[in-house]
Amino acid sequence: MSTYKQAGVDKEEGYQTVSKIKEAVAATHNENVLNGIGSFGAFYQLGGYKNPVLVSGTDGVGTKLRVALDSKIYDTVGIDCFAMCANDILCHGAKPLFFLDYLACGKLDSDIAAEIVSGIAKACKETGTALIGGETAEMPGMYKVGDYDVAGFCVGVVERDEIIDGSKIKEGQAIVALPASGFHSNGFSLVRRIFPDFNEEFEGKPLFETLLVPTKLYQNDIFAVKEAGIEMTGIAHITGGGLYENVPRIIADGLCAVIEKSKINVPTVMQELAKRGGIAEDEMFGTFNMGVGMVVIVDQADAEKVVNIIDGSAVIGEIQAGATKIILK
Repeated sequence: MSTYKQAGVDKEEGYQTVSKIKEAVAATHNENVLNGIGSFGAFYQLGGYKNPVLVSGTDGVGTKLRVALDSKIYDTVGIDCFAMCANDILCHGAKPLFFLDYLACGKLDSDIAAEIVSGIAKACKETGTALIGGETAEMPGMYKVGDYDVAGFCVGVVERDEIIDGSKIKEGQAIVALPASGFHSNGFSLVRRIFPDFNEEFEGKPLFETLLVPTKLYQNDIFAVKEAGIEMTGIAHITGGGLYENVPRIIADGLCAVIEKSKINVPTVMQELAKRGGIAEDEMFGTFNMGVGMVVIVDQADAEKVVNIIDGSAVIGEIQAGATKIILK
């Protein structure tokens, strides 16, 4: 007699996973969460807003997972998964309300799954976001044993009259760079090609420790600027494609974001990657964040105020009239 377990799916390991993550997940819940793990759907009560608009985003971790799996460090990629989604909706001024995760693998190991989810829960708790649901899929034949994929889905809220969409960006405003914590979760197919040995020493420690530094969460920084009464007319999350691809997403026709590369503090690991791989500067800036995890657009009079509020931030350019939406010089 054949069984599901013989086909490669161990239901008991799935039950163990739920048991191991239950406490961490519950710790992210608040009075707006109306049910717990086990239901077919998650209930979240929305209240306290005059004219709320829900803003959603979804993303994954990409091939950074390969570094995590080979290095047997699993919790940091959970933070990456959350941050990649939450930082996106933050660009519109939305505060994350709740998050759902999706974890797929060839053969489920409840300890590894629990570590990944614990990272997600940690990021959720830090930002006051409820981890209200998820899915764990054991798919033998689709993934190799030991391989995992992680994705997430985030929903946030913003008052309609407080939506940030770039429409108020105007000539003369300043571009302020918020520092990245590292590569974040982009460009790792190229990173892994140039750095095949994750255990090699870099700046006095194994390279994987530098590569696996999780994506920075920008919620506290952005809301600190907002609470200071500073209007941000545009916010861009610098992910895949770097400054070249992400900044133009908030720039209207007829305007150009002129950025001075000399004012950007490029991390040493990225400098080493470019040197070792013989990667051209334009290719680096078109692939990686280059040390800029997010940019905000504000009036020139407010630029230094933002720099004083956010550690490590710097004015790197300004908005000018032009037919090209971005120039890096």
